[in-house]
Amino acid sequence: MKDVLTDDFIAEHGRPEVMIVDPPRAGMHEDVVKVILNAAPEKIVYVSCNPATQARDLALLHEAYDITAVQPVDMFPHTHHVENVVALKRR
Repeated sequence: MKDVLTDDFIAEHGRPEVMIVDPPRAGMHEDVVKVILNAAPEKIVYVSCNPATQARDLALLHEAYDITAVQPVDMFPHTHHVENVVALKRR
């Protein structure tokens, strides 16, 4: 994402209105968070399988975004694994 969503890409194609992110368990790299903040989409839907790294990333995005909804989804019954979906809106 950090190599594609550059200033040149935004200048040519415009800013995204909605961005859906579903990073690996390790969460988003700090450079990716910076790219998202620079792209400044109106809304972000953040899907995560790791609530700890999701919370870390949401704290980084908090400078520009408010959480509007949180929905855990039990995709794997009879295990402790849960997907968590968070909706964010730009201030």
